[in-house]
Amino acid sequence: MYEVEVKVPADLEAVRDRLEALEATPRGAVVQVDTYYDAPHREFAETDEALRIRSERPEDAPDETRVTYKGPLVDDESKTREEAETSVADRETMDAILANLGFEPAATVRKDRERFTLEGYTVTLDSVDDVGEYVEVETDVDGEAELEAAREGAYDVLERLGLDPDDQLRTSYLGLLLESEATGS
Repeated sequence: MYEVEVKVPADLEAVRDRLEALEATPRGAVVQVDTYYDAPHREFAETDEALRIRSERPEDAPDETRVTYKGPLVDDESKTREEAETSVADRETMDAILANLGFEPAATVRKDRERFTLEGYTVTLDSVDDVGEYVEVETDVDGEAELEAAREGAYDVLERLGLDPDDQLRTSYLGLLLESEATGS
């Protein structure tokens, strides 16, 4: 499976208004806490990979925890990458497994997310601690033959929201947080 994602900085209130005008379907809000890990056998920063444990607190539902591997970006025009993800019953136990295998926590990213669906895409409004406000438009596809059409569709959704696909950032929230910490801003 491939996740096709485009992300741009945005004024979330203006985008909320536009989503309402376009009659997007609200899908709820969550708080996510993502802990990213460094591998003992290779540098994820160099290979453009990521391993994380995500805890998610949905509105009116029990917490969920998932472990996710994200492969390197597959194109130069979006944040499209291979992704493998599964639920885990206990965050602390999963952290202990990773620690015993030599993986070390690198950083934690916390964000408040509001999700909507529009034209078959998930539109997420993100307020990321110490990083800022962003909009992500994403979808999943099974094969590489579907990537270009999915990416173009995501660009169309951004434009309908009054956002410019040329403002896209391919840097992850982890990367943005680390850059922010490095510059002290």
